[in-house]
Amino acid sequence: MLQVQDLHVRYGVIEALRGVTVSCSEGEIVPIVGANGAGKSTLLGTVAGIRKPYRGRVLFQGQPLPSRAHEVVRLGVALVPEGRRIFGNLTVYENLMMGAFLRRERAQVDQDLERVFALFPRLKERLRQQASTLSGGEQQMLAIARGLMSRPRLLLLDEPSLGLAPILVQEIFRALRDINRAGTTILLVEQNARQALLLAHRGYVLRTGTVVLGGEARSLLADPEVQAAYLGQRRRSPN
Repeated sequence: MLQVQDLHVRYGVIEALRGVTVSCSEGEIVPIVGANGAGKSTLLGTVAGIRKPYRGRVLFQGQPLPSRAHEVVRLGVALVPEGRRIFGNLTVYENLMMGAFLRRERAQVDQDLERVFALFPRLKERLRQQASTLSGGEQQMLAIARGLMSRPRLLLLDEPSLGLAPILVQEIFRALRDINRAGTTILLVEQNARQALLLAHRGYVLRTGTVVLGGEARSLLADPEVQAAYLGQRRRSPN
């Protein structure tokens, strides 16, 4: 479904991504694991059309993605950004309708509203509430639900569990599993590497703008370097 080929992205003279190649097949959950500053958010932003590469290609269903972000959304790719970035002065319902802004089929929009309410019942309870008054966990639910309202085939998620209590992290990951089982492919950046890899089919490790590891999620979980750097486990010293 998604092919990122030899991607290079700069911020001025700083090269944030250097020859990144990753792929995501239909129906997969694929996490991008790495330390702060590794280029993970830059990668998602480039796929979403927010950042412009100076070299490399991003293909969706075998075709180059358009250069404008709203055209990327129209094709079926939606980004849930880091930090939620909901519209705090709008209600929950208005935020959800912003996610469906490019759609005209009212009956299907209503169906998708019911779908996100099934995933996140609290949003239905707070439908007319101003979004800025929601808790952090509820705001993250709203950010994900807003992304789903564009009916994406590929959902890009940037740090969905950041700053949430453990019980809410479990709820968010349960929802991501349900979203994927319903047919949405997920490319995920997540600080909680263990949870992300346990959820995933395959994954990649990004370090200072370069992919240094990639493979099945199970293999990455068992990799000593990944365990030491991202899973909080010490390497065993040789006897």
